Amino acid sequence: MTDVLNNSNDATTNHGRQNRGSNLLGVGQYNERLILQLIRRAGSLPKAEIARTTKLSAQTVSVIINRLLRAKLLRKEPPQREKGKVGQPAVPIALNPTGAYSIGVKIGRRSLEVLVIDFVGRAIERIGHRYNYPDPDRVFPIIEQDIATVTKKLSATQRERIVGIGVAAPYGLGGWQQEFGAPKRVMARWHKIDIHQRVAAGQDLPVWFSNDATAAAIAELEFGNTASFHHFLYVFVGTFVGGGVVLNGTLHTGPFDNAGAIGSMPVPAHYANDKNAEDHARGGVAPVQLIRCASLYLLEDRLRHQRLDPGHVIDAISRGDDDELPRTALTLFEDWLRQAAAAIACAITGAISVLDFEGIVIDGALPANLVARLTDAVDEALNRMNLEGLTHPQLRAGTIGNDARVLGGAILPFYANFAPDRDVLLNVGADTIR
Repeated sequence: MTDVLNNSNDATTNHGRQNRGSNLLGVGQYNERLILQLIRRAGSLPKAEIARTTKLSAQTVSVIINRLLRAKLLRKEPPQREKGKVGQPAVPIALNPTGAYSIGVKIGRRSLEVLVIDFVGRAIERIGHRYNYPDPDRVFPIIEQDIATVTKKLSATQRERIVGIGVAAPYGLGGWQQEFGAPKRVMARWHKIDIHQRVAAGQDLPVWFSNDATAAAIAELEFGNTASFHHFLYVFVGTFVGGGVVLNGTLHTGPFDNAGAIGSMPVPAHYANDKNAEDHARGGVAPVQLIRCASLYLLEDRLRHQRLDPGHVIDAISRGDDDELPRTALTLFEDWLRQAAAAIACAITGAISVLDFEGIVIDGALPANLVARLTDAVDEALNRMNLEGLTHPQLRAGTIGNDARVLGGAILPFYANFAPDRDVLLNVGADTIR
């Protein structure tokens, strides 16, 4: 499939809704993408349900489905008969996992990952590396080598169906070097590097680029537990905290592709203290950024200062093996949890004062049960905020975790090739089956 047609009859309304197709000649490409995205969101759908949801004629839907079946992008599932109904059973149509493949690359401040996924988002091959800080002289050769390695592991047919490479990395990767102890001279080189161009220079495949937290929000939107939210703020707690904004079921990136940069949100300086912020309120102090209050590097640095291995401590707490840890480790974790939760709750209060989010999704580079604990702690802290004039949003723990950023990167080529709009995600809206 080639680029999306820009057609005024694509049924996009003034409210940004894009869940209706068009029977007009010349927009079949848009309708193909619309149906692919609809099926991706629903998992599988019979032709009649696709026609009902998109408002396309049954004949148009049938023609498009047959074309996509021949292209091996879709497949038929076993027939299903609804209870109490007579006649021919419905045949659900689903994405064909082997219809397309994509490569995702995540460049982080502490780690690098390369991932191959199939058309339904399942991991096929992956390679990961850890480092203290990202040195561009090392990062880009490793990316090129890893992409070659994972590609060679695929069959010839799989390689032919790779649609591209998606790269997820923080904007301003060279910034905040003091916060995690990186050499200023090395990190400053990132300011002069176009990551997209640098990766693309060594590849024959097309390359797309996104902010890493935005990519994580894409992954949560597509594969997470957000079906009941049409408007939500996504918060990802990694080495640094970041986020994304979803409005009307569509990722909102903003005019500078930086919407949801929650890590830069100012919060009162007392939230940067080690103890519960409520016990350390101080007036007249300049605000600090959320990054300095709710990022994992804070916990890691405090644990290392006590000569404790952060990975071991986090894994032990996640397993409930508190007895194998010194009391200092548990205290540092609990202090960080309270501090991060209070600061995130403050940031959420500011966010919902501007946009009326119905939900907040919190995920991070932590085990799932610790993400759940953090989410509960944020909810409790939010209950202590003054929300007069505001509506308390529903908080929900993310379901993807540390893989969210690289998975989101890998999804980028699928959107560029198969989504109704290359630039934003399809808004399925309330009328679409879930």
